[in-house]
Amino acid sequence: MKVKDLMSTDIVCIKENSTIIQAAAQMRKCNIGSLPVCDDTGHIKGILTDRDIVIRALSEYADGTAGHLSLKDIKVKDVMSLNPVTVSPDTSIHDAALNFAFHKIRRLPVTEASGIVGMLSLGDVAVKPVFIDEAGDALSSISLTDDLQR
Repeated sequence: MKVKDLMSTDIVCIKENSTIIQAAAQMRKCNIGSLPVCDDTGHIKGILTDRDIVIRALSEYADGTAGHLSLKDIKVKDVMSLNPVTVSPDTSIHDAALNFAFHKIRRLPVTEASGIVGMLSLGDVAVKPVFIDEAGDALSSISLTDDLQR
């Protein structure tokens, strides 16, 4: 089975000059935990996750020590993850699961010619009975901290 068989194709992108408040509102509206950051032509520039907002934005800007910016002024480009791991639609689900585990991520943008065509989440893989073990193995790898890994 290929990534294209399980990926979501109704993708919502955000621009890097959008605020994290706008991004959080979009995530809430769409009930998603990440947004690909794309330019006007749909080419992926990065990815913004709910964790990026909490860990990077809140921890670096909320106490005011990182300058004069308030949370409403923080741009997506200030906290997004650059160079996201991506897969092609023709990647096997097994290889995608290995990417989840190796890179400790839960979402993979699916691209063709650097343009986003879908998103694959660990949850998408986990709901297929044939891939439950692979999804479980990937989640175990993601969940272990570096000092607990063997």
